[in-house]
Amino acid sequence: MFEKQIGIDLGTINVIVYMSGKGIVLQEPSVVAISTRDNKIVAVGQEARDMLGRTPESIEVARPLRSGVVADFVVTEAMLRYFIRRTIGRNPLLRPRVMISTPRGVTSVESRAVKDAAEQAGAKEAYLIPEPLAAAYGAGLPIGTPTGNMVVDMGGGTTEAAVISMYDIVVWSSVRVGGNRVDDAIVNYVRKKYNLLIGEQTAEEIKIKIGSALPLEEDLKLEVRGRDQVAGLPRTIEISSEEVTEAIAEPLAAIVNTVKQTLEKTPPELAADIIDRGMVLSGGGSMLRNIDELLTRETGVPCYVAENPLACVAIGAGKALENYAVMRRSLPET
Repeated sequence: MFEKQIGIDLGTINVIVYMSGKGIVLQEPSVVAISTRDNKIVAVGQEARDMLGRTPESIEVARPLRSGVVADFVVTEAMLRYFIRRTIGRNPLLRPRVMISTPRGVTSVESRAVKDAAEQAGAKEAYLIPEPLAAAYGAGLPIGTPTGNMVVDMGGGTTEAAVISMYDIVVWSSVRVGGNRVDDAIVNYVRKKYNLLIGEQTAEEIKIKIGSALPLEEDLKLEVRGRDQVAGLPRTIEISSEEVTEAIAEPLAAIVNTVKQTLEKTPPELAADIIDRGMVLSGGGSMLRNIDELLTRETGVPCYVAENPLACVAIGAGKALENYAVMRRSLPET
């Protein structure tokens, strides 16, 4: 009765935790700061993210997940342990049941690493759920019906498009392009056009404040500070939203292509449902201005952004654990 059940969206950029009966209880960046002298963890989450690009040699700031996959097992386990303790407290008897999301395209070795990390971090039982399935469930789509529900989950490391029916994924496509690649495209554009070096946090700020998937009616502008490549001194430039749209066109084209591939593989009956009902966008990437319009224009299928796009996967993972008896057959074996 007192058993805690938590759903975790283990993302490349953020870790979001949902607890049964409480909703979203934690949202922190998936960043860890480690002391290079003794390999001890200095900071986790937001505190560590604030150190990105600002630390001495004695501290290394790392993202232990790349493209939604465990790149550093030990650090991922330590990060999970920290977040699980933050959620349920330090009582060793209170070991929660955990449902963790992983990209649909991961290998069995990669998914096993996530499950092992969760169990080592203190989970009583750990289950995995494919991200698109969790996103559709969390977005409130009727995934238990024999109708086509399409979801495009745009994360930090991967974008996955899937059609779901009867609690399972019918067809899907995945590309390891997400918010990180969009940030990198902005960094490269500013370096090539203005000879200015900027960090990933500055690139993310540009994307959030003035970024758009399509040209805006009223051009937005933003002052950007960085280091001049030639003189080596700090310099300020002004960048417009039109330039950002041009900069991010390539990664967005890869995302559009993935959505088209999924639609091409969809059985005709389900495709008819999707044309009627449209597709839902979730994940942090779906918060980019006009990304829904771009996808509607390119595919001819109406798109809309989920109510709480960032939290969809964590909510869906938590709900799947609450409804485990029904969801069981749809979950991967590890």
